[in-house]
Amino acid sequence: MSDLLGVTDEAAVRLLTFRRPDVRNAFNEELYRATAAALDAAAADPSVHVVVLTGEGTVFSAGTDLNEMAEIARKHAAGEDVGESGKGFPLLMDSVVAFPKPLLAAVNGSGVGLGLTLLAHCDLVVIAEGAKLRAPFTTMGVAPEAASSYLLPLRLGAQRANLVLLAGHPLTAEEAVEHGLALKACPAEEVLAETMALARELAEKPLSSLVATKRVITEPHRAAVTAARAREDAAFAELLSGGLGG
Repeated sequence: MSDLLGVTDEAAVRLLTFRRPDVRNAFNEELYRATAAALDAAAADPSVHVVVLTGEGTVFSAGTDLNEMAEIARKHAAGEDVGESGKGFPLLMDSVVAFPKPLLAAVNGSGVGLGLTLLAHCDLVVIAEGAKLRAPFTTMGVAPEAASSYLLPLRLGAQRANLVLLAGHPLTAEEAVEHGLALKACPAEEVLAETMALARELAEKPLSSLVATKRVITEPHRAAVTAARAREDAAFAELLSGGLGG
């Protein structure tokens, strides 16, 4: 297990903590793969009923590590062998989408990119008051990710989602609650405790019932999420190659 991901258990609740506070918990390949592996392990472990995601420090996650992404792109453009580099993000998303148990987020601070889009896959979200969520994809000249082009309009409504995805406007903690992306906002120092209390409540339920209930809630959207991810990946690749009108 990577030092970049904290893994702790409290009864039937497993807490996964992103541990790159020096870079605002940005995801590099190692953290992507460690989180994916941790989710897969929790899915297969019958002693784990619920998983909670959080960040170390004052930021939930700044999304993808742009410095590492740029270096991978440079090597690829130069014809250098990048091996499996750059494949961590889809591995994580596969694990998140397939995760069969309740997945909660204790959003201890602001989130950018994946720090926002990941929340649309979580079953319950508690967010710090004052936190801001951003999806700066158009500002960066790329396309949405993580099925956010489907899930954010579903969660937020089309107009608010368009403001977030097309214009890159931030979503405040209060707006996240108002529009249904988060359950509640509370002081940052209380976010983890509030989320763990919800997780413990869920963990007391029979695991088979939790899994069955999550399955019937998410199954109607599974094909649409898969299709959205494929469209986003294609658009992202085309934009990077100079297509779609620059």
